[in-house]
Amino acid sequence: MRIAAIRTHLLGSPLAHPYESATMRFDRRAHLLVEVICDDGTTGWGECLGPARPNAAMVRAYAEWLIGQDPLQTERIWTTLYNAFRDQGQRGLAVTALSGIDVALWDIKGRHFGVPVSLLLGGRFRDEVRAYATGGFRRPRGDPIAETAAEMAAHAAAGFQACKIKIGFDPAEDLQVIAAVREAIGPRMRLMIDANHGYDPLEAIRLGRAAAEHDIDWFEEPVVPEQIGAYRAVRAGQPIPLAAGETWHTRWGMEEPIRTRAVDIIQPDLGGCGGFTEARRIADLAALHGLRVVPHVWGTGVQIAAALQFLAALQPEPLRHRPLDPILEFDCTECPFRQAILTRPIGHEQGVVRIPDGPGLGIGIDQAALREFRISDS
Repeated sequence: MRIAAIRTHLLGSPLAHPYESATMRFDRRAHLLVEVICDDGTTGWGECLGPARPNAAMVRAYAEWLIGQDPLQTERIWTTLYNAFRDQGQRGLAVTALSGIDVALWDIKGRHFGVPVSLLLGGRFRDEVRAYATGGFRRPRGDPIAETAAEMAAHAAAGFQACKIKIGFDPAEDLQVIAAVREAIGPRMRLMIDANHGYDPLEAIRLGRAAAEHDIDWFEEPVVPEQIGAYRAVRAGQPIPLAAGETWHTRWGMEEPIRTRAVDIIQPDLGGCGGFTEARRIADLAALHGLRVVPHVWGTGVQIAAALQFLAALQPEPLRHRPLDPILEFDCTECPFRQAILTRPIGHEQGVVRIPDGPGLGIGIDQAALREFRISDS
């Protein structure tokens, strides 16, 4: 079995109701799927985090190192691709493109051996996982306090026991939103806040001190990801546990924040950190230093399936009679094709998601949906 072709699927759709995080505006959703096709007909699927068109160009740039290779040699291929752009691509598009390819290769490996990726990663510690609802983006116009509170109350009514909202717009208004959400969801539901690096360190410290009374599980990306020292200052200056890592790529990008405990929770993204091959190393590094691992998930059903396989194999830390299980980020924002591209959508029951047990990622791709939402294909 050899790799015969690499295909990129750029999918997109305009949004009926645009929304914003602290640093980005979403008028449409666009995501890139990677399809790796072998000469015996075996196909694997992956997804890249980040801007879809540039990722597609980068995936195609890797093709010359992929065609003709044995797809089962994931470690060898990862090292070859990383080294090809090592001098200019230690993070960013070179790694996000590599991540999508790596996930597709692990999908192929699982399909070839007839087992889920989680079994190849070492075995399944769990067959289902609790999920938290990600939402709380702001509309360009409207009342963010009332709208966010109502949105999170609806997630609570749907059975979720945890949710995450967006802050980082204005500290005073953000505090009002946090207070309104806590009142709307009650005292027992877990609540996380994500600033999408919208604050400077002093703002983040003040916000964290003031928000702590609302029982916040974690404070995500309070400051820009380049400022590792600022993360340490924010962690020391306020009481809420810090989380970050979706933009820290590979073990090298994760090493300093983990080693220096700049955060309490590390959030590798399977489509951005280097795929399954590198996520295993990051999880081991986090375990050495006592950090929790909660994967970041933002994309289609392919991305969700990859995160679920990783979570299935994530070893409990510490191992005990009633271990602290990981949690899945479950994007509840508008994205018309997120689940449509799967032949069997990945849903939740009262905030719990079953982990697919089929070969590879355990999913099938709906070709009609790919055609419907495709922007370009090469």
